[in-house]
Amino acid sequence: MKKILIFGNSGSGKTTLAKKLAEQHDLAHFDLDTIAWLAIQPPQRRPLEESYTTIDSFCRDNQSWVIEGCYSDLIGYLCDRANQMVLMNLPIELCVENARRRSWEPQKYQSKQQQDENLPMLIEWIRSYQTRRDSFSEQAHRDLYDQFQGAKNMRTSND
Repeated sequence: MKKILIFGNSGSGKTTLAKKLAEQHDLAHFDLDTIAWLAIQPPQRRPLEESYTTIDSFCRDNQSWVIEGCYSDLIGYLCDRANQMVLMNLPIELCVENARRRSWEPQKYQSKQQQDENLPMLIEWIRSYQTRRDSFSEQAHRDLYDQFQGAKNMRTSND
């Protein structure tokens, strides 16, 4: 039974890889973006306990899964349940290029235009990955990766 965590910078290819693995291995796919934020403007993080409750329900309902996101607080909550981990550690400019090529994500944006209007902020966010010190940072991701006891690999390209 596979239980895979995929995490890394925005634009690193987490969702693409998760969808591919879900299809190849018949895994339930869960994108943490769907539970990490409250549906308000400006965006605000959902209380962690609420996200944990949804995660618990998903894990109870699915024996094999792939879960992906950039939230080290949520990924960390799952580490004891996972048996595989993938850190998407692509060069920053490749993440930026991936973000520029990203097709419309209707689960995140009401329109392609709204998504495109958010692109400059997203690119700035991607470029600050190595200097931020929050739960979305490279340092937080590396700490999780280093502490994980199961099978793990670090990807530096989308190949």
